[in-house]
Amino acid sequence: MNREITQQNLYLLLPGKINSLAKMLVQEKGITFFDAINAIYKSQTYKLLENESTKYWTYGPVALYESFIREAN
Repeated sequence: MNREITQQNLYLLLPGKINSLAKMLVQEKGITFFDAINAIYKSQTYKLLENESTKYWTYGPVALYESFIREAN
């Protein structure tokens, strides 16, 4: 079985990463889950996350959250 992450199969990992990040934003910023998801999809952090070559898909929720917050400031 091929377990290599490529640009073609990266989409399988993204929902879990985005869900975790959105939950953190809801808890920390007091926004709705819908607003958190919208903000994530519009962010530079998401653009990096959806590109396999950046290896952002290896980041955990805290690192993604920190990247997202740095970008917002």
